[in-house]
Amino acid sequence: MKTLLILLHAKSGQKDDPAIDDFDRTLNKRGKREAPRMGALLRDKELLPDLIVASAAKRTRKTAEIVAHDSGYRGETRLTGELYDARREKILEIVRSLPNTAARVLLVGHNPGLEELLELLTGGYRPLSTAALAQVELPIDSWQQADFHEANVLRNLWQPRELG
Repeated sequence: MKTLLILLHAKSGQKDDPAIDDFDRTLNKRGKREAPRMGALLRDKELLPDLIVASAAKRTRKTAEIVAHDSGYRGETRLTGELYDARREKILEIVRSLPNTAARVLLVGHNPGLEELLELLTGGYRPLSTAALAQVELPIDSWQQADFHEANVLRNLWQPRELG
């Protein structure tokens, strides 16, 4: 059994500022409130990952950093430019290349790719707001086997606004 935790980056700003490249956008005030909540959620639900893989974009790096800190995670965080603006096929390729020594992985990225991946894995569309966290259980022994399977289970989907 493998568990994939899918986290959309926290709310970012500077969307309309032509002087700031999309890749370099950082978290806004709301994002800086959302990310620690999701880190605390991982800690409180005892869902610390064995590995964090995050897009190299500034807002996802910062989200991963804050979530790791507030969850108490002390393991490896891998940053990859391949997750930036990636669609589900590319993200699935990244998931399939994960080390099998990691039973639970936190993937921090962007939409629409993460929503597409969640839909592919679970067979149903679910919107992800910024900093939303999905817990998907996959009945596989190797990440290379990751794909849609009727036995995949969306165990939880947390939206920050619902956490209170």
